[in-house]
Amino acid sequence: MNGRHRDKVKQTPAEALEGLTDGARIMVGGFGLCGNAEALIRAVVASGARNLTLISNNAGNMGQGLAAWLKADIVRKIVCTYVGNNEDLHQAMAGGIIDVQIVPQGTFVERMRAAGAGIPAFYTPTGVGTVVAEGKEVREFGGREYLLEEALFADYALVRAHKADPFGNVRFWRTARNFAPIMATAATTTIVEAYLLVPLGAIYPDDVYLPGVFVHRVVEVTEHEDPFEYETTRPRPSAAGAAEGSA
Repeated sequence: MNGRHRDKVKQTPAEALEGLTDGARIMVGGFGLCGNAEALIRAVVASGARNLTLISNNAGNMGQGLAAWLKADIVRKIVCTYVGNNEDLHQAMAGGIIDVQIVPQGTFVERMRAAGAGIPAFYTPTGVGTVVAEGKEVREFGGREYLLEEALFADYALVRAHKADPFGNVRFWRTARNFAPIMATAATTTIVEAYLLVPLGAIYPDDVYLPGVFVHRVVEVTEHEDPFEYETTRPRPSAAGAAEGSA
């Protein structure tokens, strides 16, 4: 492993966030509380950086995850797709504390993908005739109206991975992948919080979901809370009921 690889590996979340300043635009992977970079989220609060723009599907829930940023009052703007039952965000919106821009989820992803591909803007039919269209250019193509949406960039992307090697090649764990690979391409600096840091070559090439060329820093974090938002179960059928159902 050469020095270029070693330079990407950081010993602590705080070291991985070196250079973070007030006013930064930060993308954070995760869907609800799934796939949250928990240690990096906490480290941002501890860094003292303020007036941040958060770009994420949602801003935590049930007081957990990114809700920590809301409670610490370090966010001035949020670009997200979902508010839901996030009471912390509801209160911040109602009090005018945070500027919230809600974006259709498909448009949200495509805006980040466009940024990563070097495309400054694109047209989409999503949101035509709704509040989403307010203040945006509308053009007609083939008899249908489309909105002009601009690419969505960030200074940092914080993503959670199952495995990463020292070059930053990444394997995600199932649905925890969510927005992370797209966000990594749209940020100036991508920081990966990996459950396991493995040697170069340990991740089979077909299992590299995010190539290391898009990753700038890697930190190993082996302990995560991984809370459930809502646990839904069904009762195990009784032996009699199972027998009756199979008859």
